[in-house]
Formats: sequence, C-alpha cells, structure tokens
Amino acid sequence: MIITRTPLRISLGGGGTDLPSYYENAGHGFLIAAAISKYTYVAVNRNFDADILLKYSEVERAAKVDSVKHPLLRECLRKVGIQSGIEISSMADIPTGTGLGSSGSFTVGVLKALNMYQHNAVANEQLAEMACDIEINQLREPVGKQDQYVAALGGVIGLRFSANGKVDVVQLELDPAIRARVEENLLLFYTGVRRSASEVLAEEQIGKTRSTQSLEDNLNLTRDIGYRTESTLIKGDLEGFGRILTEQWELKYDRQPTATHDQVNNWIREGIQAGALGGKLVGAGGGGFLLFYADRKADLRLRMAQLGLPEVPFSFDYEGSTVLVAR
Repeated sequence: MIITRTPLRISLGGGGTDLPSYYENAGHGFLIAAAISKYTYVAVNRNFDADILLKYSEVERAAKVDSVKHPLLRECLRKVGIQSGIEISSMADIPTGTGLGSSGSFTVGVLKALNMYQHNAVANEQLAEMACDIEINQLREPVGKQDQYVAALGGVIGLRFSANGKVDVVQLELDPAIRARVEENLLLFYTGVRRSASEVLAEEQIGKTRSTQSLEDNLNLTRDIGYRTESTLIKGDLEGFGRILTEQWELKYDRQPTATHDQVNNWIREGIQAGALGGKLVGAGGGGFLLFYADRKADLRLRMAQLGLPEVPFSFDYEGSTVLVAR
C-alpha cells in the first residue's frame, strides 16, 4: 500500500506565461507560484483480481492498460510500465475545475505513488517533467507547466520556461518575517464556479480568440508582472505586491472578457472597497477562487460572506509531493 499527498497551488504573478503557445514564440515565460496546504491524495495497492481497479469520481475496471478510460491514469500506468493487477484510489481537498492546479497535482501524485510501488527512485523534479510530458505531449492538453512543478516541489518558487521547453526553478529567498506576513494576509474565497482549465486555455491559444500580436503583448506584460512579483516579495514591498495582483487580474480580464469574468471583476472590486490591497482570480479556469492580499481582513471577510463567497483557509506547503504510507 502506497499513499501520496500532493499540494495544490496558487499563482502569485506571471500566470499564463507557462503555456508552450506563449513561451515558444516569446522566448521564455516566467511566473511566481506557491504550493498550499490543500491536497490531492492517491492510494495504490495490489489488486488480487489481476485486473485494473480505479476509483476516482467514478469506479472503473479494465482488463488491461489500453482499456482504461481515464486518460491521465492510463498514461501514468503506461509511463511506469504497469499492465495489470493494481488498484488506484484518489480524493482531494478541493474539487477539480477551480483553478488550483488539480490536474497537475493529481498526475504528479499518481506518478509518485506508482513509482514508489515499483521501487523506482525518482526525484520530484523528474516527476514534474514526466507529468508535463503526459499532459502536454501525450494527451495534447492545452495546459502549462506550473501546476506540475509547484505540486512536485512545493514552496514559493519562480519558474522560468525556455523556448526549448526547459524549466528552471528559482527558489525565492524571502525574509522569514516577510514570508509569514504574505502567508497570513493572503485570503482565498470560493466563487462556486467550476470549469476545466484545459477548456479555458484552449480558447486562449494565441491567434484563436484575438490577434496574435495583441495577445502576445498582453502576456508579455503578464510575464513582466512575474518578475515584478519576485522583486516586490524579496524587497518586502507587500503593498506593491497587493496592487500587482489587481494588475494581473486586469490583464487576464482583457484576455478573457466573458460574462463570468464580468461577475468576477465585480467581486474583486467589492473586495478592494472592503479593504483588500489587491485581488485576482486564481488559475486558468473561468471561475474557481478569488485571491486577495489584505492587512485589514475583517471587513473583507464580512463583505465576501455577504456576497455568498466562503473563505477557504490555507497555509503554504514546503514539502511538495510526499509519501505518507509505504508498506
């Protein structure tokens, strides 16, 4: 029996520049993101019936790998060379389609568990690369690479995406007091809107929803925000960090001017009027979670409650994907 725990994530600055459709043309992408204490759990065990038993939102039995319907599980089993005789179960703290990188977390967690089950020693950064290969190259999902790397590595990190696909991890050297203030003053509120990230990102591919140059200019500014986020956090300019969150939202709103985002924009403005220094929508999904930075939190919490948006408390995760049980 192997059980893994893999964190979800919040993007802090530069989100969207991890897409191959962007960084392959623009030269590189860059973002800052953090793993949080909301997790995907995966359990792997021997199946004595000799077939494949999968338990996720559905229960699936398959005689062989090629018959598995769940695409991520099928490709993960292929990746590690398991053909049959295994049971995989999963659960998560947060539902899918809410912008916290659940697909990447799930894939990393499954790969971690399956490799441990096979007695394969695989570093977490390599797990992230394997997960990216499955989602982007094998399944052709129009997703980026931040989810897999943050889920695997944990912490508050910078990620630089080169045009050739190479990912460089930048560890942010934050003063402990600054790190504590950031963690204390970031608040998440659930909008109740769920939509798959790949569906939303497919609509945002360069050249499909607007002119190539217009979208690339928008993402260039978003990449600049990634670097500015890194700088403000290292300097401890947390008021500036809060304002940058709103700037990033405005760029995203410009990329995706939908009726749902009109409502999100209203919620963010309400939050700022209630005392938040800034706020944004987390992730690629068309709903999910609002992220605010606020020194004065009581009025913000009250206003969000009045709007029917429940808070989801969290802290940062510094372990990344880990094995909880191995026996």
